[in-house]
Amino acid sequence: MKERARILVVGGGYVGMYTALSLQRKLQQELKRGQVDITVVTPDPYMTYQPFLPEAAAGSISPRHVVVPLRRVLGQCRIVVGEVTAIDHAKRTATVTTLATAEEGTGAQQLTYDELVLAPGSVSRTLPIPGLAEHAIGFKTVEEAIGLRNHVIEQMDIASSTRDPAIRDAALTFVFVGGGYAGVEALGELEDMARYAARYYHNVKAEDMKWILVEASNRILPEVGEEMGKYTVTQLRRRNIDVRLETRLDSCADRIAVLSDGARFPTRTVVWTAGVKPHPLLAATDLPLNERGRLKCTAELRIEGTTHAWAAGDAAAVPDVTAAEPGKETAPNAQHAVRQAKVLGDNIARSLRGEPLETYSHKYVGSVASLGLHKGVAHVYGRKLKGYPAWFMHRVYHLSRVPTFNRKARVLAEWVLSGLFKREIVSLGSLEHPRAEFELAAGGKHPQNLNQDPKGSS
Repeated sequence: MKERARILVVGGGYVGMYTALSLQRKLQQELKRGQVDITVVTPDPYMTYQPFLPEAAAGSISPRHVVVPLRRVLGQCRIVVGEVTAIDHAKRTATVTTLATAEEGTGAQQLTYDELVLAPGSVSRTLPIPGLAEHAIGFKTVEEAIGLRNHVIEQMDIASSTRDPAIRDAALTFVFVGGGYAGVEALGELEDMARYAARYYHNVKAEDMKWILVEASNRILPEVGEEMGKYTVTQLRRRNIDVRLETRLDSCADRIAVLSDGARFPTRTVVWTAGVKPHPLLAATDLPLNERGRLKCTAELRIEGTTHAWAAGDAAAVPDVTAAEPGKETAPNAQHAVRQAKVLGDNIARSLRGEPLETYSHKYVGSVASLGLHKGVAHVYGRKLKGYPAWFMHRVYHLSRVPTFNRKARVLAEWVLSGLFKREIVSLGSLEHPRAEFELAAGGKHPQNLNQDPKGSS
């Protein structure tokens, strides 16, 4: 091993956190002797366990229990909260902007490294749809999940207090675009939550609300198989959810959702979950990319044609050595990301010690999805489950996968308490602008138009 090996991990998500955690364990003695230095650059000082976002939005789990603080878990790593904007691997340098960059006025920093781990994840894939940027809500971060929960409850408040039938109809119409995991689970959990909350409104009933799922393909939840996908459509429609397959969102300008089948829905809620795309950082590197913009990788998780550069997760195109057909890649999901991170950490340690590398090999075991409280679908090891058994399996599986015993215990405790007590139906939308009230009292201006948005969350 070199006198001092500097390892730079870009990203603090599944791959970034688990790789750094694996390196901490594998290189424990080298870290103590000062032979290794691990730096993690991440936009947020925490890792978000995204499968729990729908339950966080529904209020079943506290938002703070969906995230894992990196400084606590990665105690032997240097955590830099910032963004890597460019990488010159030929020179072994990364351009980094931090929270202090603007304050210092010195411009971006240059970090040098010996080993590079690229795991920036993915970003929402959007289309040039009129009104999308102005009115739609994403569902990829914990902030978006909680903001969406607050937004839905506030729309019920608006519908309860208005005398204008057009405003009421728009407030109670919720359009979700995308029939993958994020869209279906978010819709199922939030519809369940709103249906429960409606019992506490004197003039809003569950049947007054319109829930619409828009999917461009001819099926939803392809990960759980065609049969379970059809079952899911049937169950959602039984809950009076309007599922529109082979349909696209053409516009949401002026708060009117216009669909490709000609339907028009005045709505104040458009949730965009129509897929993801590689992080823009990948295009700002001198590393090889495939036609989809992901990093070309070997089965050992090295970036093809390079040395001392590694990748996994959403950003990496990793060959699936268990697939029957050649050229197939592993799916960019959490099941592979967590396992790839462990192999990646092991291989970096092996590379530093001059040992042979391990090949990543994992056969996809199946998928589980929640459709709301006590409702779900699953296709695991060839077995298909529906309803309560699938929902229970969903919870057990993800409880076993959420990092740290601390988070497992807190999530389990909240599930137990939620089974004993009633749901919370409080909206805290004003948290998004906590200084608004004080600014008004001090003679300042509200950051938004109070007449249109009194709490500032929509």
